[in-house]
Amino acid sequence: MGIEGIIVLSILLFDKGGLSFQALKEMYFAPIFALLLPFLIIFALQKNVLTLSINESRIAYKYFPFNIKPKPFLWNEIEKVYINKYDALGNYGGWGMRYRLWFKFSDKAYLLNDKSVGLQIEFKNGKRLLFSSNKIDEMGLFLINLKTRYNIQAIQ
Repeated sequence: MGIEGIIVLSILLFDKGGLSFQALKEMYFAPIFALLLPFLIIFALQKNVLTLSINESRIAYKYFPFNIKPKPFLWNEIEKVYINKYDALGNYGGWGMRYRLWFKFSDKAYLLNDKSVGLQIEFKNGKRLLFSSNKIDEMGLFLINLKTRYNIQAIQ
C-alpha cells in the first residue's frame, strides 16, 4: 500500500508539471488526504486497546480508539459475572466487536485474541457482554478476592 501511495503521489505531483500548490489548495488537499486516509485507518486499528477495570463499586471498559470515555456498569445492574468458555467462530462468527449469531443483539462480545475463555457479564435486563482476556487466571483470582472481601453477590 505504501508503494502504491508513493506512485500515486508522484503522478499527482510530477506528471506533466504536476499539480501546483494553488491547484491543491483549490481542491482542499483532497488527493493528499485520500492517500493518507488508509494509513491512518490501519494505524488506528493496530493501536486499539481494550481496557477493563473492575473494582468494588463497578466494572468499566474503554475500547480505544472507538470509544474514548469509559462505560461503567454498577454492581446493582449486574446479575452474574463469571469466566466463560466460548467459540469465536461458532458463537459470534469471528473476532473483534461482535454480536452473537442469529440476530441475538442482546449478546455482545469483544473478542480480541485467539483464546477461547473470557469474562462474561450478564445484566438484570437480560443483556450479556463478553470480554476476551490474556490474563484469565489473574482475573479469576481477582474476582474471587473481590467477592470474598466485598461480598458481591453477582460474582459467580
